[in-house]
Amino acid sequence: MIGAAGKTGRAVTRALAARGVDVRAAVRSAGAEDRAHRAGAGSVAVVDLETGAGLGAAVDGVDAVYHLAPNVHPDEVGIARRVATAAAGAGVARFAFHSVLHPDDASMPHHVRKGRAEAVVRELHPEALVLRPAAYHQNLLDAARAGRIAVPYSLDTPFTNVDLDDVAEVAALLLTEPVWRTGTFELAGPERLTVRQLADVAARTLGHPVVAERVALDAWRAGPGAALAASARADLEAMFAAYDRDGLVGDPTPLGRLLPHAPRTWSAALTAG
Repeated sequence: MIGAAGKTGRAVTRALAARGVDVRAAVRSAGAEDRAHRAGAGSVAVVDLETGAGLGAAVDGVDAVYHLAPNVHPDEVGIARRVATAAAGAGVARFAFHSVLHPDDASMPHHVRKGRAEAVVRELHPEALVLRPAAYHQNLLDAARAGRIAVPYSLDTPFTNVDLDDVAEVAALLLTEPVWRTGTFELAGPERLTVRQLADVAARTLGHPVVAERVALDAWRAGPGAALAASARADLEAMFAAYDRDGLVGDPTPLGRLLPHAPRTWSAALTAG
């Protein structure tokens, strides 16, 4: 599991461990080892994705690699090549890549890098599995529970947000199927809701007011954006502009077909433990 210490990596690790898989977690620093172990990893390897150091040892002897790159990393394509090359050199039979919804949307540079990374992965692993999830419910859960969803983009464009645990479950199911299922799967949630509607549903579900508020871009730059690298800040600002125009909407059909249960709604995510 490449990128095992982050939110998505931990979720996929938990889902794999729940199916009895011995997960080797690849993390960026020794300080992340504990998070990976708590998620259920049986062993941990420290790797440097920017240089490739440690990748050979991390993938040696494994049956499958699940590659999850750092968010909005400027060298996404180079990282994908290093990971895919190491896996091919180790003779790994199953390779899965965690991409993003609409990786061909030229208005979002970090989405485009995902698309280019997909192409690199397929060069080295023609039968790779590619998952393209929508934005997660979990990105907004804490804000909704606190009573205020504040975002630097339109409150009235639609999103088909998906539950992270549903995405992780699909990843685990596909990685452990007896017959390897190659291809690309769009993973969008079952509802099409604007941020304003998300707040309304949250208020009804939680039983307290939940406000939807648009934050000025300058305020975002001075707040959450201030700690980011300039390239990451530019990527996210381009994403906000795309969200202003179109939101982020995908086809919910594949997720419903892949899961053994109904996909989790926004309301269900809000009340989950």
